[in-house]
Amino acid sequence: MENVEYVRVRSWDIQARFLAERAERFEERGLMELRNFSFEQFGSQGEVDAFGRAGSASVELDSMDIFMTDGVRLEVESEEIAIETIQLEWRDEARILLGANNEEVHITREDGTSFAGIGFRADTRQRTWEFAGAVMGTYVHEDDDEEEDMEILDDVDLAVYTDDTMAIPEGGTIE
Repeated sequence: MENVEYVRVRSWDIQARFLAERAERFEERGLMELRNFSFEQFGSQGEVDAFGRAGSASVELDSMDIFMTDGVRLEVESEEIAIETIQLEWRDEARILLGANNEEVHITREDGTSFAGIGFRADTRQRTWEFAGAVMGTYVHEDDDEEEDMEILDDVDLAVYTDDTMAIPEGGTIE
């Protein structure tokens, strides 16, 4: 099939919309292969909260797990975060996003936060993300009236600079 649009609905609410230039469905394997894939995920009020694209994607039809490759970019508006890498895996039931073990994942925010690391994992239910391997970058902490709490796990040492940026060493996690 070509120029395909798939809309996922639960309890009368649109959850997500997938678009693909080309789609092949393999019923015996329970798989759909997509080329030039893009998607939108909707929030509780029907607004687009996350969107992204990949050169190709494989969707497991039973679980709705998605393996994206050939250049992946994902943006989450509610978290003000963008993620770019060669490949990402979305595990739908667990609500977990995984990068390839040996591929760099780049994370950026409009506030100047910028990371690149290996072994990326994000838990969207817990609203946490981490790198299991080497990571380099800058985290910008802005003081505002809401004063968001930031907790550094595993007793990670940070280099804090006068402009409220921090360098997080290998294996660091931010929650």
